[in-house]
Amino acid sequence: MQFQSALRLLKVTSRAFSLTAMRSTSHQVCMQLLPGPRSFFDEAVHVKVEGLAPQQQVELRSRLTDHKGVVFKASSVYIADATGQVDVCTSPSLSGTYTGVEPMGLFWSMAPETPHKKLFIKTASSPILVNIDALSNTGEVLASETSERQFMIEGMRRIPLKEDKVRGVLFLPPGEGPFPGVVDIYTLGGGPCEARASLLANKGFAVLALAYYGYEDLPRTVPKKFDLEYFEAAVAFLAGHPLVQGPGIGVISISKSGDLALSMASFLSRISATVSINGCSSPVLSSLHYKDIIIPYLAPVFENITVTPSGIIDVRDALPDPMATEKTRKSVIPVERASCHFLFVASEDDRNWNSCLFAEQSAARLRDCEKENFELVRYPNAGHFLEVPFMPHCPSAFHAAVGKDVMFGGQPKAHSEAQLDLWSRVQEFFRKHLENQTHSQKAML
Repeated sequence: MQFQSALRLLKVTSRAFSLTAMRSTSHQVCMQLLPGPRSFFDEAVHVKVEGLAPQQQVELRSRLTDHKGVVFKASSVYIADATGQVDVCTSPSLSGTYTGVEPMGLFWSMAPETPHKKLFIKTASSPILVNIDALSNTGEVLASETSERQFMIEGMRRIPLKEDKVRGVLFLPPGEGPFPGVVDIYTLGGGPCEARASLLANKGFAVLALAYYGYEDLPRTVPKKFDLEYFEAAVAFLAGHPLVQGPGIGVISISKSGDLALSMASFLSRISATVSINGCSSPVLSSLHYKDIIIPYLAPVFENITVTPSGIIDVRDALPDPMATEKTRKSVIPVERASCHFLFVASEDDRNWNSCLFAEQSAARLRDCEKENFELVRYPNAGHFLEVPFMPHCPSAFHAAVGKDVMFGGQPKAHSEAQLDLWSRVQEFFRKHLENQTHSQKAML
């Protein structure tokens, strides 16, 4: 009898062990991406893993390949709750590329497998696929899902532009319009930024992602001078489009294109709202020409370039204070001429240049003329490339003007929070100053 009792106990124990083991296999564990497997790049994704054993350790890994073939990865370690569930919106990550409760940590904390690479999106027509795996502590893949990160809503019109000499891509929201118009100019490299332009168009704006060199039949390298007439033609095209609400147009810029945006606002009458993200208050690399006006570029001081202990170049102080000497003051863009509204954005840990100084100086010029047509936002611990929400942080990358890898600064979490906050600010800013244009503005133009 004792033997039979022991045998029954062994069977019960074995059955219980088998059930527990089954719950930990890939056949029982499931992953959910909410609200679904498809989402827009700037939207949050809710990741849940169910069917784990209570208190089971699981590692979540995310992986994507950008449009240049560069692989980006993130990872985190979680402990399942008493119901065998990991919910990234409530469960804390214990270790990995981020810690704590970070619902989108698997996206914003991604880093390139190849150092010093920036995530590249060539066209808004092709989504970014993010593969997410749940692994046991032995490395077994328990569940997998793919998040398709899209850029264009259904019915969006993507129109490659060859209008006279103007080049770029026009994004028109679905519907008959008219829509507020925005010209989007991107970083050094001169090509259009389809990701930001298309996502902004999703919000109800007609957006022209404008190229200004290095694209199609435009000059392949940075020209010695930028003629503002080219940008004036782009603004005239967008303002005259039958689906664009006038009379004024918005401009959004980042990095090198910041001085182009400030120049457009200062000299072109149709600009009603200008966003300058980590731009300079003087032209850089090339002089600015408009009719008989020439603004010289702010020359770098090469002696101020340093090298970090890790061997990465730091160019933060290469550009001098534009107000320091009579010669450099000639390079300052006269933003006080502008009648538009400005949103100056500056990252406090920008290592590309002193964005805070440049933003403060532009704001001071307006303030000295008793103008209140500006907002200035500073982001502590954010780096140079403030992009759309959930774009992986780029702390260092190749710099075309330097010809080597340089520091761009920022801390991943703070940088991600800044991107999320800025995205809502940009939309609010453009709605306020483009959708509510007055009759008096129309008369003035």
